[in-house]
Amino acid sequence: MITDTDKIHLQRCVELAAEAVEAGDSSFGSVLVSGSGEVLREDRNRVNSVEPTYHPELAVAQWAAKNMTQAQRSEGVVYTSGEHCAMCSAAHAWAGLGRIVYISSSQQLQQWQQEQGIQANSPINSLSINEVAPNIKAEGPVAGLDEQVKALHQRVWQQRTSKV
Repeated sequence: MITDTDKIHLQRCVELAAEAVEAGDSSFGSVLVSGSGEVLREDRNRVNSVEPTYHPELAVAQWAAKNMTQAQRSEGVVYTSGEHCAMCSAAHAWAGLGRIVYISSSQQLQQWQQEQGIQANSPINSLSINEVAPNIKAEGPVAGLDEQVKALHQRVWQQRTSKV
């Protein structure tokens, strides 16, 4: 069940995703929160400004693996604007992080791309978090906030189309 506290962290993910769009990156943002509710780390997508694997979900998992104990990681929650890709789901599982709460699903993203006539440009198959890491508690999508994320994706697609 998505709580009011979850929604606060998810709204921050939308803000981070918007920052990514403004910087010319894809529209994703993530926040890592401790079991006691403290925001430990946040990041945004940087696939264009840093390197192609710089997903915020991967960055927070790597940070957690280096800076948190196993017990702390298992109690942590990762909030994110979009459902983890296979790479990020695997990193989350290997780091031993707890729950994931995502605003929009991979399935929604595919549907939105189809609506816009956009070919998915991912070099990997789109899998749900639990297809990659079946023991992670994953919750989403979140109605209402998903429309904000959709609008951010549409901005990115429009920017890319206008550059061609």
